[in-house]
Parts: sequence; structure tokens; C-alpha cells
Amino acid sequence: MDYNIIRLTDQPEIKEQAARWFHEKWNIPLAAYRKSMEDCLTQQAPVPQWYVAIENGEIIGGLGVIENDFHDRRDLTPNVCAVYTEKKKRGNGIAGALLSFACADMKEKGIGILYLVTDHTSFYERYGWEFFCMVQGDGESDLSRMYIHRG
Repeated sequence: MDYNIIRLTDQPEIKEQAARWFHEKWNIPLAAYRKSMEDCLTQQAPVPQWYVAIENGEIIGGLGVIENDFHDRRDLTPNVCAVYTEKKKRGNGIAGALLSFACADMKEKGIGILYLVTDHTSFYERYGWEFFCMVQGDGESDLSRMYIHRG
């Protein structure tokens, strides 16, 4: 596969394409992605950050780093969020490459510990993440798994 991982801050012109792509995948309001990406581009703070994998001008995967990914443990921050790889591209290590890239980039920004909320039970362990605790998602009845990555 021939793709590149891009920090939104390195190619701000893809902001609208990225915001629409994440909105289509997660059904979070487009305005929320735009706002978070605009905050990323001001570079006032290390969080939020956004990353995408691009192949032939198309986004094939992506993730963000935000303060809180809609859960009750506000003390567990920042959070990797919106991890997604296009179905036809899965199984090629794109998510793992994005996770590694984002963790290394955040460490360079002085943030060595990241958290992630998921319902997956064996995916993130492959990439150095460890189960940490259960958390209550905003508006959800079931608990979700919280993982930690120590840079």
C-alpha cells in the first residue's frame, strides 16, 4: 500500500475534507469536527490534534486526539478518538500506523500518556495499549473499555 500519514497541522487545506470524512464515519455533527480541527490549527495547545492516512488523494483512515471522548472520567485525558480505517483497506496495518504516529507525535509535544475508549477487546493491545478501567459513556447504558498508552 502506498499511503501517507498526515498531521492536519502540516496540511491545513485538507481540513474540510477531513471534517466531512470523520462526520460520515462517526455521525458526530460536522460542526463539531470543524471546530475541533480549527482549534487544532490555531496550535494554542497540543490538544486537539488530527491525523489522516491518505492514498491517491483519498482519506483511507484517521484518528484524533481530544480532551475527552464523551465519557465520565474527565481526569483521564487526552483521548485518542474516532479511529477508523475504510473497510476495503482494513488488515493492512493502517490503524496501527496511525496510532504509532499519533502517540509519537503527542510524545514530542510533551504528552506521554494517552487514553482511548473502545468496545474492542483485542485490537489495541497489538499496538502497545493496555486495558485500564471501565468508563461510562455519555448517554450510554453500558460501560466501555478504557485503554492507556504510556509513551
